[in-house]
Amino acid sequence: MSNFLFSEFNPVSAKQWKQKIQVDLNGADYNDTLVWESNEGIKVKPFYHQDDFEQISLKTSKRNFSICQTIFISDEKTADFLAKNALKRGATSIQFEANEPFDIDLLLKRLVTQSDSEESLSIHFNLNFLSESFLSNLIEKTKGLNSYLNIDIIGNLAKTGNWFDNQKEDFVILEKVVKSENHKAIILSVDASLYQNAGANIVQQVAYALAHGNEYLNHFDEGFKNGKEAQIQFHFAVGSNYFFEIAKLRAFRILWQLLLDEYSLKLTLQLFVQPSLRNKTLYDYNVNMLRTTTECMSAILGGSDTISNISYDTLYHKKNEFGERIARNQLLILQEESYFAEANAIADGSYYVETLTIQIAEKALLLFKDIEKNGGFIKQLQAGTIQRKIEESALAEQKQFDNEEEILLGTNMHPNLNDKMKTELELYPFVKTKPRKTLIKPIIPKRLSEKIEQERLGEE
Repeated sequence: MSNFLFSEFNPVSAKQWKQKIQVDLNGADYNDTLVWESNEGIKVKPFYHQDDFEQISLKTSKRNFSICQTIFISDEKTADFLAKNALKRGATSIQFEANEPFDIDLLLKRLVTQSDSEESLSIHFNLNFLSESFLSNLIEKTKGLNSYLNIDIIGNLAKTGNWFDNQKEDFVILEKVVKSENHKAIILSVDASLYQNAGANIVQQVAYALAHGNEYLNHFDEGFKNGKEAQIQFHFAVGSNYFFEIAKLRAFRILWQLLLDEYSLKLTLQLFVQPSLRNKTLYDYNVNMLRTTTECMSAILGGSDTISNISYDTLYHKKNEFGERIARNQLLILQEESYFAEANAIADGSYYVETLTIQIAEKALLLFKDIEKNGGFIKQLQAGTIQRKIEESALAEQKQFDNEEEILLGTNMHPNLNDKMKTELELYPFVKTKPRKTLIKPIIPKRLSEKIEQERLGEE
């Protein structure tokens, strides 16, 4: 690029910019007027300059992201049909969710044989149960595939308040599965999306994901070192704080690499990302499409490997072809028409994103060290510390929403009072209370707009 036009101007230093701004403020304090602070304690300045940086902390390798369609298995033939249909229409990976064992052959046989290439097809599983025999069979029958079993026994403890069986037995089963012969499968996962959807702030999400993953590193230390027994896929949810969410994923990559260096491990980080449910709304539901679009953009620029979008009507409608197609097409448009294919590295060199990344990483590292100092993530869960901290963060955010300091358009700002939803509800869109005996207090996801929505439904 020619410097002809720019050679006519002298460079302006950061100090000169700040002096000019200070003059224009007519005596007002620069920090009090223009520097604001996020809920995480991250200070945001009005401008960023090259003078503040010696080098960029993270250089992202260019790679395309995989578009994933999530399908619940209630019937294997139906799930197989939906998966093949999604792959024909632009999805490049599938996530199957199940609450109980299913017929693996019936689900996968035709799907694999009709895909363009076994090498290019990635299959993820989200299993809400733990069965050694079923998992061993699943591993055997997915040999040759890029398969992700996503077993997260610690995540199940955090989500339900209980182990699948008990702590000792769960880890015994996990060890047996991890030592299977299918070295291509990624067995373990860390579900950090739970913390975001429950109201944890960005620094907490990064620190808890790191501490959560560190529990597996501690337990499977030797298995990781031989490079073939275990890998971990991390699941994150992203909200609408666009640049902060980009920086969140980048900060986690930096910290995870630091942790691996401490263990002398060389593992490839896999990020599976979905838009948050916490800021999605029942009323003025079409705004959800705008929210998920920017959230998917954050996920791409943050370096996600796999993105599974959620439909605009996911709160109140059962899964339907129209909603799923719109969600998938949002990613296809970003990837192909908006030139986001292999574009995750374009955030490199952004002074603002870089500053956010560094601040989030530094604060998350301090919190991670505090968790480890106090016995580790599982002990902090058992003591109720993690739950209490998330609740405190969620309550603070809820107060901001209630005071209209945090805006959800169409809900707590400019609502369409003629919008009626009671007859549209196919699903219960609020937190479900199911009294049961638990070892610990579970971490419960909750949306910001639930109280307002319940009041409006009651008035319809």
